Amino acid sequence: MITPFGGGRHAGSARATLPLFIAAAAIVMSVAQAAAHNVTEGDAGYIQEIWGVNIIPFTYLGAKHMVTGYDHILFLLGVVFFLYKMRDVGIYVSLFALGHSTTMLLGVWFGWGVNAYIVDAIIGLSVVYKALDNLGAYQRWFGFQPNTKAATLIFGFFHGTGLATKILDYDIASDGLLANLLAFNVGVELGQLMALAVILIVMGFWRKSPNFFAQAYTANVVMMTLGFILMGYQLTGLFVAA
Repeated sequence: MITPFGGGRHAGSARATLPLFIAAAAIVMSVAQAAAHNVTEGDAGYIQEIWGVNIIPFTYLGAKHMVTGYDHILFLLGVVFFLYKMRDVGIYVSLFALGHSTTMLLGVWFGWGVNAYIVDAIIGLSVVYKALDNLGAYQRWFGFQPNTKAATLIFGFFHGTGLATKILDYDIASDGLLANLLAFNVGVELGQLMALAVILIVMGFWRKSPNFFAQAYTANVVMMTLGFILMGYQLTGLFVAA
């Protein structure tokens, strides 16, 4: 996937749209209050109290997690930022969903004991990586383009592992576990489709602007900054908890 910023071409104007900065500010303020994969106290209490198969509630919780997961939304935005064909969007989003679903299900089922701060820091890194990719940084720095499909799948594994670590903290009942996990995963994918639909609609209008490429440069710099903030938040938590 070639970006318009590869090959040493500068982006020109550093102006960005007002909605972009409003969204960025909202995310920055929210990061200080919640971890990337945090589960609300009400949802955590509900998860701990129920027993047996609960398809609809777990589907709802999965969808809620995705549409309120800033790290997921940022990475998803970065992935589709310069994808113009729906076929390409489908391929990349499917790879992300495959990675996310696999490690979320396996992580909870087998009880993987992974440090949540480290995993979430890597998830922040995924946002930084994708923003730099969109800026054409790797082509300028190293003279080649990393495999974007492989990167999307690999970071999808980390996103799913991050969610699994949080779910394990709430000790879901073993009765109906597999069905509930599958329902939760279906909800996550439904939430991803809803978020993707909004992103594609906004991008469709934005790309019609004559200033899109100049604004796109700034947008990806903002995205990279937010990724560093997510990383810093998690690494700070790691050292404080140590």
